[in-house]
Amino acid sequence: MYSILISIAVGLAVGLGLGLTETLGYGWSSFFGVLAFGVAQFISGRIIQKRVKGAMDAVQAVLVDGQKKLQAKMARWQMRPPGSIQAMQAEIARDQKTFVTEALARTEGLRRFTPWVPMMARQIATAQFQLFWMIKDFKKVDELMPKALFFDPTMTAMKMARLYMLDKPTEEIAKVYEKAVRRLRYNQNVLLAAAYSWMLVQRKDVDGAFKALNRALEKSDNEVLKANRENLANNRVAHFTNSGLGEQWYALLLEEPKIRQQRPRMQWR
Repeated sequence: MYSILISIAVGLAVGLGLGLTETLGYGWSSFFGVLAFGVAQFISGRIIQKRVKGAMDAVQAVLVDGQKKLQAKMARWQMRPPGSIQAMQAEIARDQKTFVTEALARTEGLRRFTPWVPMMARQIATAQFQLFWMIKDFKKVDELMPKALFFDPTMTAMKMARLYMLDKPTEEIAKVYEKAVRRLRYNQNVLLAAAYSWMLVQRKDVDGAFKALNRALEKSDNEVLKANRENLANNRVAHFTNSGLGEQWYALLLEEPKIRQQRPRMQWR
C-alpha cells in the first residue's frame, strides 16, 4: 500500500541520512529511522482515516435522509391511507431505489482509497452488498457475496438467506450458521437462530429446528426464540413465526410483512 511504502521511504531516508553523514552512529541512526517510519505511518494513517470516514459518512447521510423522507411519507399515508396497498408498496420501492442508487454511486468514490487502505476493496464490496440487497438486485448481490466481509450477525443472516433463496443444501447453510454463532456473545445469536430455525421448518426438518432453538437458547433469553421452541415442542408448527423481530426479520426478505387494509371510517356530521 502507498502509505506503507511512503513511510518506509521516510524511515530509510532518515536512517541512511543520519548514518551516511555520520551525524549519529549506526545504532542511533537505525533507531531514528524506525521512529521516522512510525511517525510517518501514524500521520498518513490519520489523514487517510479521516478522509475515508468523511466519504463513508456521506454515504450514510444519503441513506438516513432517504429513510427520513420515506418515513414521513408513510406517516402521511397513515393519516390518509392511499387507495391501493399495491400502489403504495410500488411507490415505496421506487423511492427506496432512488436514494439507495445515490448511495451506491457514493460508494464508488471510496475506490480512490484502495491503494492506500488495506482491505478497502472488500469494505466497498460489503457496503454495496447491503445496498443492492435493499433494492433486491440479487444478480449484483451474488457477484459481491464472495468479496464481502460477513463480520456481524446481520450480514451473516443475509448470506444465509441468500443461500436459502438459491436452494443451496442445508449443510452449506448450517456451516455458515455454526461458524458465526461460535464467536457471538449472549443474545447476539437471535437473528441467526431465528432465520436458521425458520429455514429448517420450511424444509420440513422440524426436529432439526427444535434442536437448533434449544442450543440457541443456551446463549439467549429472547422471547421470540422461546415462543417458537414451545410451538414446535407442542406440535404447533403453523404458529411458528419470527414476526416478533420486526424489521430486523423482514429485512432478510424471506417473508413479506402482512399489511392490513384499513377500512375507511364513517364520519358522522
